[in-house]
Amino acid sequence: MPGLPLQTDAFVLLKRPPSDAFQGFNVFSAGHGALIVHQRISRKAAATSVVLDLFDEVALRLESSNQGQTWFVQEVRLLTRHADLGRSYETLRHASALAALITRNPVHEDSRTAVAALLRQALASFATGARPDLVWFKSLYCFARDEGYPVKQEWLASLPPALRTAAEQRLHTPLAELGKSEIESPKSETLIQLLENYLRGHTEILLE
Repeated sequence: MPGLPLQTDAFVLLKRPPSDAFQGFNVFSAGHGALIVHQRISRKAAATSVVLDLFDEVALRLESSNQGQTWFVQEVRLLTRHADLGRSYETLRHASALAALITRNPVHEDSRTAVAALLRQALASFATGARPDLVWFKSLYCFARDEGYPVKQEWLASLPPALRTAAEQRLHTPLAELGKSEIESPKSETLIQLLENYLRGHTEILLE
């Protein structure tokens, strides 16, 4: 019986423990949400095809023999690879936190396109040197908003005026411009902590 086929673009978010000759990954697709995929790893395969890596955006041709519970990679076409993203510990830490956030939390079908766009923008910003703490803050806020939580009406509105102004400055600044020095780091740390505390106490979003 032939396997179930699937073609989709996806982001590689988590590397799973290898099993036999396969390396497993958690990926996120705008069209299909979270998927677990396995790629055969061998010297021959590595020499003739793209080996998946963390934070890659790829076009995948997949096949499943168990009705979509697990997918096996038949073909990969690399769309974007951020090869230098791991050179900064802070950048890698925050990029990994974002990837884990998307992996850990089921994304509603209506939000998948927005989350995929957020991932694409955030990973590009991490890779081009934007402040990683600011990219994480804005990404976390946007993820909660896109999942339907009233972060603007409840969390942002509840902040003292000075912190609310600081938060709005960060949220209204394009991701690609979040490396500017006039955005102060201590306030960013405070805002991140306050937002994470709000999400833990008022939403079903799993942060860790």
